[in-house]
Amino acid sequence: MAVEVRRATAPRGGARPAEGRGARVQAGDALPLPIRHTNLIFSALFAASLAYLMRRWREKIRSSTPLHVVGLTEIFAICGLVASLIYLLSFFGIAFVQSVVSNSDDEDEDFLIASAQPQPKPAPAPAPAQCALLQSAGPAPEVMPEGDEEIVADVVAGKIPSYVLETRLGDCRRAAGIRRESLRRITGREINGLPLDGFDYASILGQCCEMPVGYVQLPVGVVGPLLLDGRRLYVPMATTEGCLVASTNRGCKAIAESGGASSVVFRDGMSRAPVARFPTARRAAELMRFLENPDNFDTLSVVFSRSTRFGRLQGVKCALAGRNLYMRFTCSTGDAMGMNMISKGVQHVLDYLEEDFPDMDVVSISGNFCSDKKSAAVNWIEGRGKSVVCEAIIREEVVEKVLKTNVQSLVELNVIKNLAGSAVAGALGGFNAHASNIVSAIFIATGQDPAQNVESSQCITMLEAVNGGRDLHISVTMPSIEVGTVGGGTQLASQSACLDLLGVKGANRESPGSNARLLATVVAGAVLAGELSLISAQAAGHLVQSHMKYNRSRKDMSNAAAC
Repeated sequence: MAVEVRRATAPRGGARPAEGRGARVQAGDALPLPIRHTNLIFSALFAASLAYLMRRWREKIRSSTPLHVVGLTEIFAICGLVASLIYLLSFFGIAFVQSVVSNSDDEDEDFLIASAQPQPKPAPAPAPAQCALLQSAGPAPEVMPEGDEEIVADVVAGKIPSYVLETRLGDCRRAAGIRRESLRRITGREINGLPLDGFDYASILGQCCEMPVGYVQLPVGVVGPLLLDGRRLYVPMATTEGCLVASTNRGCKAIAESGGASSVVFRDGMSRAPVARFPTARRAAELMRFLENPDNFDTLSVVFSRSTRFGRLQGVKCALAGRNLYMRFTCSTGDAMGMNMISKGVQHVLDYLEEDFPDMDVVSISGNFCSDKKSAAVNWIEGRGKSVVCEAIIREEVVEKVLKTNVQSLVELNVIKNLAGSAVAGALGGFNAHASNIVSAIFIATGQDPAQNVESSQCITMLEAVNGGRDLHISVTMPSIEVGTVGGGTQLASQSACLDLLGVKGANRESPGSNARLLATVVAGAVLAGELSLISAQAAGHLVQSHMKYNRSRKDMSNAAAC
């Protein structure tokens, strides 16, 4: 099957390859046969020629006959061996052999992978691209190259798993197109609105997304300047919710006109909590006492650090449930979000512990006491990632002029809505107006894990009247903002550009971890702006009016009215 997917043949219908530099000889074109038959013939020729020559040379050595004395059959065998060897090397991607075969002067890409550049053709015939399946996101073309047509058919029939296309073809872009066409044939549904071109699929291979068939486009808005800790920041937000960017931008304006906001990261540590089962609860408690004993921390820290340069163990807290022990390790992770980093370190510690606790059965590297991508009290209380407080004092005239309300109304609404209302709802870390809106938008724009919005959006918003009741003190406390500036989606082109806009792209070599901490404060600062603006809109009764203006398409409303 591997040989089937590597061939790129000429289109059907008698179309001839373009003349000149665009034309290229394919290894699979050596014989006018299907590729599987061609490969079988050359493989058999190679094996037979090699076996015959080895047998003849062994006989010559035994009879003391010079090896350079060859007969006609040996000449044919040598020619067959060389020819089959050239074919096989060419077929499996040796570019310098192809350059000899094709006489091409400046082709520096694998000749077995279709060219990414369209090849010129005399008018009026259309110029062919590397693969008809990859030229557009529209319906399948009527005529496709034989090689791609065969692969699509095999994927549809289940002969080739879709997930191996990138490996077998060596071309991520082509693999995405073939997978997309296979999906169209299997489901019978067109996905014309999902773009295929214009994305670097190689950049996500093995790290961001498997089995891609396109990419989703999201608009990115910018709010600012956000005056935070003396910096003027412009914050990118990827969202499809109308009014969100405009509202957050209004909050930024109110903060800036009042002198800016300040922030503090009061805790910084990622957590991972494996769960282990013991024969008895007593044995589980023995390990718990060992892990929480300060005298053993240095040893555990050395073992943990064997797998990482930046990760530093900060502490271990345990919880017992019957004979199951949940061990919550916390460590610093530099500028990475750090889940992989801490998981490797924890695995080293578990391996070390098994020497003294051989009856320990590690059930899972994650026992949900971490707690990752779930709303949990342990994150709300203990923190996870970066714990940040951001605050600002908004002057009375700014409240009235920019926010169109008054201080007393804002304080009263915050108590009744964000504090009492959330308590009535039994909220866990949800004592805010819409922190999740801003966190999600920034996470998507900057390449963070969107699922970690669950715990990263835990926030309590506090409003107080200060300076004799004239001005407003507003703060947001967010104990578990999980962000990084290296790894994962942060290295994709669009997301990397958004990080660069904030000045936190990549790792900070001079002060490891400072870029990720700055990003966490930016998230908190933007949440502060968003909370300020939304609470003001609700206090002034402007929420519905604003959403009808910015979050409803007039075209859609006109269509609805016509129905």
